[in-house]
Amino acid sequence: MSVTLSAEDIAAGVDRLAAAIREQTAGAPIALVGIRRRGDEVAQRVLTRLAEDDRELNFGILDISLYRDDFEHLHENPRLLESDIPFPLEGAHVILVDDVLFTGRTVRAALDALSDYGRPAKVELAVLIDRGHREMPIQPDYTGITLSTQRLDQVLVSLEQIDGLDQVRVVAKESHEPSPAA
Repeated sequence: MSVTLSAEDIAAGVDRLAAAIREQTAGAPIALVGIRRRGDEVAQRVLTRLAEDDRELNFGILDISLYRDDFEHLHENPRLLESDIPFPLEGAHVILVDDVLFTGRTVRAALDALSDYGRPAKVELAVLIDRGHREMPIQPDYTGITLSTQRLDQVLVSLEQIDGLDQVRVVAKESHEPSPAA
């Protein structure tokens, strides 16, 4: 297992996200909503880079634990964290932020959770890493880094605030599918 992305790579990905959001939203008010756990840290970093803009910026954190379609398979006692959306969602331009986009199921759950808080005028998606292999028709509007992975690989993101360091590791998993007969 080797480090695929360094702290510098992650910082550059966050910079790309902030630059693309800045360009596409042209100074209009936006609300960054980070998906717990790590999407919120990515969102906070993007917010820091956008803070120099002359615009209204809101920040929120969304816990999607109860909205996941694999909730019953997670743990016997799942760890529920708080959502914190301290602004009205009605009519807001929301940019959901996550660390990795894979199957699209996390984003689907986030959209369900977000709808319990109100009806935004627009919702977009920003991801630090897009690794492909969708199971749902969900694509990011803003991507910091695109990684080429195999379907069974694990993409392990470590971020300073939660894990004590910034790095991304890709762990290759062996397929247990039988090989075709020769």
